[in-house]
Amino acid sequence: MDYFSGYISALIEQLSQLPGIGTKTAQRLAFHIVSQPEEKAKRLAGSILEARKNVRYCKECCTLTDAEICPICSNSRRDKQTIMVVETPRDLAAYEKTGKYEGVYHVLHGAISPMLGIGPDDIRLRELMKRLAGDVKEVIIATNSSLEGETTAMYISKLIKPTGIKVTRIASGVPVGGDLENIDEVTLLRALEGRTQL
Repeated sequence: MDYFSGYISALIEQLSQLPGIGTKTAQRLAFHIVSQPEEKAKRLAGSILEARKNVRYCKECCTLTDAEICPICSNSRRDKQTIMVVETPRDLAAYEKTGKYEGVYHVLHGAISPMLGIGPDDIRLRELMKRLAGDVKEVIIATNSSLEGETTAMYISKLIKPTGIKVTRIASGVPVGGDLENIDEVTLLRALEGRTQL
């Protein structure tokens, strides 16, 4: 049974399809949006459409950006010989918040999960291997401490080891089953500093 008008119900329905947004939060957001001045709602809608139209993958690290090369890859002060492999752009952002990592990243956009039908060809591994043809000294694997993250880390390690490039894994301190985006900067920094060779 609908308690609200068709337009509000449709907005709640759309918002509740976003990850991490349940029905109650969707209702709160919908009521907030419709109570805003029309100009604010237009700016929100415009920002969503512009982001959808203009955001793409960085040609080097595969993170999301609105330029051909993201700000991290285009920064000449970053150490291009060290690549940290992460699952999502949110994980990249989590490490950037520490302000201590000076290398570059590679974003996989997922992890290997046979249960979900996600194989090595379904994540950005081909692009990573192409990058390793350049002058790379170390690959830091910073996938989540989940079964999928560990499987992905072992698979990447086996791919890279024959190249002679040093492969390390972030240290524990990141709880098993924890997502990097939800972990505080100090824990992330300890995990980075205590990484081990695979």
